[in-house]
Amino acid sequence: MFYVASGINRFARLPILQQLNANQCPKESGLRFHYVAAGERGKPLMLFLHGFPEFWFSWRHQLREFKSEFRVVAVDMRGYGESDVPASTDSYRLDYLLTDVKDIVEYLGYNRCFLVGHDWGGIIAWLFAIHYPEMVTKLIVLNCPHPSVFTDYSLRSPSQLLKSSHIFFYQLPRLPELMLSINDFKALKCLFTSRSTGIGRKGCWLTSEDMEAYLYAFSQPGALTGALNYYRNIFSFLPLRQQDVKSPVLLLWGERDAFLEQDMAETCRLYIKNHFRLNIISGASHWLQQDQPDIVNTLIWTFLKEGEGRKTYRN
Repeated sequence: MFYVASGINRFARLPILQQLNANQCPKESGLRFHYVAAGERGKPLMLFLHGFPEFWFSWRHQLREFKSEFRVVAVDMRGYGESDVPASTDSYRLDYLLTDVKDIVEYLGYNRCFLVGHDWGGIIAWLFAIHYPEMVTKLIVLNCPHPSVFTDYSLRSPSQLLKSSHIFFYQLPRLPELMLSINDFKALKCLFTSRSTGIGRKGCWLTSEDMEAYLYAFSQPGALTGALNYYRNIFSFLPLRQQDVKSPVLLLWGERDAFLEQDMAETCRLYIKNHFRLNIISGASHWLQQDQPDIVNTLIWTFLKEGEGRKTYRN
């Protein structure tokens, strides 16, 4: 059993680690990356990239599901969880984030992977598939449009621009960290639990132990700043010079995403030069893989089996 503590009285238990292995991935950059893995070594790699404000734990349901036929790895991305947290804002530039993914895949002993990303992890997954097409067998993205779609749509849609207003707020120094952490991280809790944005309106509720795991992760020194630094570099890579995705793509979208409008989902098809499957999940929130894990897992299996068969994914 693995336990994590935050403060004097906060104590959260993560029982998934009874069956998963926690590891560290050192890099030539000097950073260490924490990841949780399951499944036999040598099986095809399925790499999971989390969003904001999350960490590897957001993929707990998928790690259990896909470890039977894949080497599943959920990483704490740079600045998150137990991975190293560079202090400089410039350390979270896009080129560094993409190199992180490449280095992690290679460190694990692979030259390609099935790449799965949600939210910010989805942005990085889209861009990794664009820049390293030979390393992505299939791309699976949850509640995150192609970056060019997001840029173009937001400029034309006042309602989406309003929903994205947090991006501009997060550009400020120190104040966003304060607002997210005051009153025992009340604003952070609301993102996951409120009626308008939270998990579990029609799916799986976030348990008190789950919530404690998130609060522990983001109560560590520098944790909020590391996560927010992704936003503080977001304008440095837009608009994109390269846009086309050559891998087969599955895009899963929660119908009741409070932050991203559904109209963007179908438009992503314009940039995909391979098979594209879009599934809109009724009643699901932005936190799709935690909100509706059974539906998400079933749709991912269906996509993985298309064209190849579930048993044939070998490097």
